[in-house]
Amino acid sequence: MNNNLPFDFIVNKTTKTVQINREFAAELPLVWDAFTKQEILDQWWAPQPWESRTKIMDFKVGGRRFYAMVSPEGQEHWSVQKYTSISPKTNFKMTNAFADPDENPELPGSEWDLNFSEHNGTTKVSISIYNESLERMEKMIEMGFKEGFTATLGSLENLLATLSK
Repeated sequence: MNNNLPFDFIVNKTTKTVQINREFAAELPLVWDAFTKQEILDQWWAPQPWESRTKIMDFKVGGRRFYAMVSPEGQEHWSVQKYTSISPKTNFKMTNAFADPDENPELPGSEWDLNFSEHNGTTKVSISIYNESLERMEKMIEMGFKEGFTATLGSLENLLATLSK
């Protein structure tokens, strides 16, 4: 892990927003693919030793990803992401909600706005997560979102280093 690259994780309870800025030593097309292609996403989108298992992935406006984070013991935590806007290689937006195994969302969810930019072979990903409810945001934080997502982004960094070779 390259700890020299910038990483910010900012919780703002007033605006009910979590802002994450993370840079990766990889070119933008590869980082974009890591966030938008199921076969790559499932390799990193869960804090180890958990795994991500996608049941449905249709990356297009109006499409969705339905997946579970699965513990080593087989415990599943389902989520559904619905893509609301896509500007290839620069931005996509989605709603994200916890769900049951039948894809029924647990509302309210959150709105994710992901921005991608590259400078000299380093790609910056800026993620803004807006929660309609302060209660939901606090639940997300209490569940260990910061620690889990930080570890998950570390897994992405390691995977990108392997895929960049």
